[in-house]
Amino acid sequence: MMNPLPVESGTVDELVDICIQSFDNEGSIKDPSFVRMFLMMHPWYLSSTDLSKKLLLKSEEGNSDEIRPKICHLVKYWISEFPAEFDLNPALAEKIRDLRENLNTEGTEIQSRLIDIESVPSYKWKRQVTQRVPSMSKRRKMSLLFDHLDPYELAEHLTYLEYKSFCKILFQDYHSFVMHGCTVDNPILERFITLFNSVSQWIQLMVLSKPSAPQRAAVIAHFLQVAQLFTSLLDMLTSSANYSQYRRRFAECSGFRFPILAVSLKDLIAVHVALPDWTDPQKTQVNLTKTHQLYGILQELTLVQNNPPKIEASMDLLNLLTVSLDQYHSEEEIYQLSLQREPRVAKPANSTPSPSLAPKKLSLIDDWAASVKPKANVVIISKHIQKMVDSVFKNFDTNCDGFISREEFECIRNNFPYLMKFGELDTNQDGKISREEMIEYFMKASSLLNCKMGFIHTFIENTYVKPTFCDHCTGFVICGVNCHKACHSRLTVECRKRTKSISLETPPSLQSRSYSLPLPNNTVISEEDVDTL
Repeated sequence: MMNPLPVESGTVDELVDICIQSFDNEGSIKDPSFVRMFLMMHPWYLSSTDLSKKLLLKSEEGNSDEIRPKICHLVKYWISEFPAEFDLNPALAEKIRDLRENLNTEGTEIQSRLIDIESVPSYKWKRQVTQRVPSMSKRRKMSLLFDHLDPYELAEHLTYLEYKSFCKILFQDYHSFVMHGCTVDNPILERFITLFNSVSQWIQLMVLSKPSAPQRAAVIAHFLQVAQLFTSLLDMLTSSANYSQYRRRFAECSGFRFPILAVSLKDLIAVHVALPDWTDPQKTQVNLTKTHQLYGILQELTLVQNNPPKIEASMDLLNLLTVSLDQYHSEEEIYQLSLQREPRVAKPANSTPSPSLAPKKLSLIDDWAASVKPKANVVIISKHIQKMVDSVFKNFDTNCDGFISREEFECIRNNFPYLMKFGELDTNQDGKISREEMIEYFMKASSLLNCKMGFIHTFIENTYVKPTFCDHCTGFVICGVNCHKACHSRLTVECRKRTKSISLETPPSLQSRSYSLPLPNNTVISEEDVDTL
């Protein structure tokens, strides 16, 4: 008979035994909710490798004939519910293979066949790509020009990109954020927050890219149509009563819904700080009250990942938006750009200075978004750029001659604020831009800016009357950035000082990660879409 479920606490061995006894010899499960909670949340106090060791030892105990079938069914359930755990954790997979071999040695091959670890597909975390929901409506030709793009379609695609990035976040990403209080060694969560910030900065740059006030007003009007629902959502964003309005509306939603992740992260940290992991000083009794509360928050996020938006996304537009959003400028840089477009009017000398305003207190969401400064991987950016260039040629090379003419280039500039002049991309000066020339341009701009598209060096030849050093080779050559004419293409110094990302240069080893948050069931693996957002 299965032991009663503990309410407040229990030892790790007791919890493991309850999970084993939840199965009968035929594989029927008596309490899937508790088993699922334990399998998702156990890394909080027990590594997956250590859990597999416990299962192996229990299969060798004196009463092993009675519990071996149940252990096999538990492992089978574990593999089916959390397959990424076994693909991305080699040490865990090896222990499970040891368990299967041990069963074979004992002559229980029928039971060992339940543990089919070899059939687990590849779930390398950089390859997680959400599956688009097929639409029964007729597919329409979509313009990639910002000025022509329907506001609703733009809103849909921005939502799709954010959802796609959200689906990559796994249990360990949340766990790491809670334990560190920031995104150190957490590239997946950092990338999601970066995307959140990038949309705001992209809008600002799109506005500032227009030279005249009427043109800038038209861009603002276009984005207001994209965000026409935002006004109705403002009440939900208030932090009063612990975001009670947002929580109530979110709970009432059916179908696709998207959370304010900052609120969920706040809840996870609040539970973690308020409740200890263990209920006794010896750290032998797991605090199940805390486990249940954390599981409730994480399970809600998992359900969002399993319910995709009904959007028929255009991959060409997604490729274009991905590179357009992959840029970073500080608030000071954007402010200086705004002053260039609309300089402040000088005040009369006898005018009364306006009273200084108290600094605005950052909201939870503002503080969360400001906590991360983007940093991208060169390989990922290279693939983004190549896909984007392919999409540009597919849609803007109107005569299909494999080149971009001056007229076609002017259309493209509408989507890339501060794109250099035609001659800067036409490196061989033949009056047209090839695919290779465009890729080379974006890659060079990206490398100059630490993989962030945006400002690049504009060089002007000068003759100096006093000794000056080249900023690339340190040889003699005065002003901000100086270099020899022969060195300018290799210069890696940025025009402006940039804030560094708080994440480390090297992502954490895959072997050290735990992937107990189940992979969304709408996820497919595609070699072609490796390393997308």
